[in-house]
Amino acid sequence: MPVNTQAGEPRRPPFHAEAARRLREALGMTPAHVAYGIRAAFGIPISPATVASWERGESAPSETELTALAGALWCAPGDLLDTPGTLREYRLALGLATADLALRIGMDRAAYERLEAGGKWSGNDRQAAALAALMDLPLPALIRFTGRDGTLTDLLTSAATTRWQAYVRPVGKVVPLPKARLQGILQELHSEYQATMTATLNWSGSGSAEESGRAGRAFLDGILAEFWARAGERHPHETPPSAPRSPGHP
Repeated sequence: MPVNTQAGEPRRPPFHAEAARRLREALGMTPAHVAYGIRAAFGIPISPATVASWERGESAPSETELTALAGALWCAPGDLLDTPGTLREYRLALGLATADLALRIGMDRAAYERLEAGGKWSGNDRQAAALAALMDLPLPALIRFTGRDGTLTDLLTSAATTRWQAYVRPVGKVVPLPKARLQGILQELHSEYQATMTATLNWSGSGSAEESGRAGRAFLDGILAEFWARAGERHPHETPPSAPRSPGHP
């Protein structure tokens, strides 16, 4: 269950309440045990009632509290999160501080923090590759976080509405997929767009250009999602495990 935050508050991590409860129960702990572990190891004054509230999905831990909770439950922070959707959430799943992540990908800390806050990507291809490898990012997420999704959408739109063959190479520069695979996807998108336009004209009876235009725009509005679906890239991410790790395997 998503937890709302007040305006101006930082967005809380996408907490997986059920996973937290299962992990605690598997360790034979009560909410009081978890709260004590958080206070003793991390110095954060958390009450048993707060732990229980997290597990019911009524509230969610902050970034600092999430790290402490993972320590108390002998698991990784990512085991307590739903599927990440933002760059910050991917970082939290790894349990990394912004300074550590920036150092590991060779980026200035301030530049990375601006990116995570919604700023534009200012890194190079080497840093993008390091970011993808470190965070195990799905390709669609990498393209989005590095600010290339708009460029890709424009290229796909042109490929669908004009000669798709001319866009294989430009799309390939944005998306590192095999050429033959890109050719097949672009040809399919082009054919489907043309079929959509033709079918709409036939259905209308009078051949309304307005109706055909609406159908074409609707197809193009979703062309990026269609591209990723045909490429087999639907933001794969493992959900929290049904069986938690044992204390001997943090």
